[in-house]
Amino acid sequence: MNSMPSEIKEFLEMKVVQYNNLQFIASDPVSIPHQFELKEDIEISGFLAATLAWGNRKMIVQNGLKLMDLMGNAPYDFVMDYSESDLNRLDGFVHRTFNQVDLVYFIKALKHIYLHKGGLETVFARSVTESSTQPAIHQFKQEFFSLPHPARTTKHISDPANGSAAKRINMFLRWMVRNDKCGVDFGLWKSISPHQLSCPLDLHSGNVARKLELLTRRQNDSRSLEELDFNLREMDKNDPVKYDFALFGLGVFEKF
Repeated sequence: MNSMPSEIKEFLEMKVVQYNNLQFIASDPVSIPHQFELKEDIEISGFLAATLAWGNRKMIVQNGLKLMDLMGNAPYDFVMDYSESDLNRLDGFVHRTFNQVDLVYFIKALKHIYLHKGGLETVFARSVTESSTQPAIHQFKQEFFSLPHPARTTKHISDPANGSAAKRINMFLRWMVRNDKCGVDFGLWKSISPHQLSCPLDLHSGNVARKLELLTRRQNDSRSLEELDFNLREMDKNDPVKYDFALFGLGVFEKF
């Protein structure tokens, strides 16, 4: 970050304020967990919505709402108490390459995590390091696929250890952990701190970050994420991923 870092910080701080507010929610996948109040409902609906979060945003939200409907708009109850006939209701669900085969395994894995592993927060928090949640995402994937599973389903959870920027899980963690009273992120998880989070790096945030010289690598991979995280932490070591709102908003809404 070599050109006018203080001006870049000032610019991004202004954009955070512009986008990190309730108006952001309606068109974003975070609108799915915002329908719920119970911690476990928010976690499960958020995890599933984040899993679907690639492609057309309108379609992501539409399919997220459809999925909640199929789960009786009570995702935690559905996960813990489903019957075979309940799972049959999921037949035909598809979002891009994520289909009912993947969905049924996700439901079973979530039940296993809540019944035997203390829930999603416990599993993620167990492997967080002082400076990173990326090892925790790797361990989470191991845990999530510890039951017999279809080989095809593993591609729907990214792994930083395999070089992925793991955008969707980093976004889910932002939702659960950040707590700034602005109303977008939930701040539900107290066992992980915002300073440990990584920015959800995708095409939009990556392109904007390169234009602002916060990122030099061309790929949106785990090494690029390290570089971006380092520069965002230089600007705010306590809450670096708040800048996701600025990078994403500039890319998606302003075609920066």
